[in-house]
Amino acid sequence: MAEQLNIELRTDLKGRDFIGLVDYSPEDIQYLIDLAVELKRKTKAGEPYQPLKGKTLGMIFEKSSTRTRVSFEVGMYQLGGHALFLSRNDLQIGRGEPIMDTAQVMSRYLDGIMIRTFAHRTVIDLARGSTVPVINGLSDLSHPCQALADYQTIFEHKGSLKGLKIAYIGDGNNMAHSLMIGAAKLGMTIAVATPEGYGPDKEVLAASQEAAQQNGGACIVTHDAREAVEQADVVYTDVWASMGFEAEQKEREKAFHAFRVNEELTKYAKPDYLFMHCLPAHRGEEVSEGVIDGKNSIIFDQAENRLHAQKAIMAAIM
Repeated sequence: MAEQLNIELRTDLKGRDFIGLVDYSPEDIQYLIDLAVELKRKTKAGEPYQPLKGKTLGMIFEKSSTRTRVSFEVGMYQLGGHALFLSRNDLQIGRGEPIMDTAQVMSRYLDGIMIRTFAHRTVIDLARGSTVPVINGLSDLSHPCQALADYQTIFEHKGSLKGLKIAYIGDGNNMAHSLMIGAAKLGMTIAVATPEGYGPDKEVLAASQEAAQQNGGACIVTHDAREAVEQADVVYTDVWASMGFEAEQKEREKAFHAFRVNEELTKYAKPDYLFMHCLPAHRGEEVSEGVIDGKNSIIFDQAENRLHAQKAIMAAIM
């Protein structure tokens, strides 16, 4: 475990939304990573740290989850606060109440709102209507909490981030988007390999390439998995059919066949590469059992860090 960092809470982040890493500077992102590492140290050492005592987080779930719900709920408890689980069926938005109205009402009761949903527009509108910080727990466009936890995990294993190469193999989805923005801001090289027709959003790609240019990194998109993995420090993949795309499963299995992360592909990465997957995983589909359960895999460190990274976000903005 890392040595004590004595990270102080920055007052300038209080009250901000956490919708995407694109809204945060490289210094802000590194600060949140450092804070997450320190909060993890405190937890492991049994040191109580409760800056959110008496505060409540409302958690709106329109998409189901294991890691998101458990990590936010436990994280709020450890920070001294309380988390309130709200499914779509628990709220009037399930019956057509405008999200802006929901936001204004919930702001009167809560100190922060986390939402895990489909349309990214829903997150934007919730934040526009809310007077308390809003955290994007996942949308179809981005998954910034997962990406922050991922970069925390790489930082812990490699000691630094700038100059490292991460290869993302698979669907150009919300996970790819947040990893791209994060890598670009942190001065890393990210190579995204997808089948034709499954590439990342063009606006996200443009924003990532611009940020990479400003921070000494690079953002590359290719349709060649081997090219992406060549000399990579990190190899990352995700399921081929994300939540909401299950009907395309058979079609995607054919399209993604050459993008399976296996022992043959990872031979082109650096010998000490890290394998990462945001989970849940389909062993034998997007990744072989030998890779995901092998010595280079850090998937459970990565999953654990969802707790610590999200505690850092909540402590900083709430």
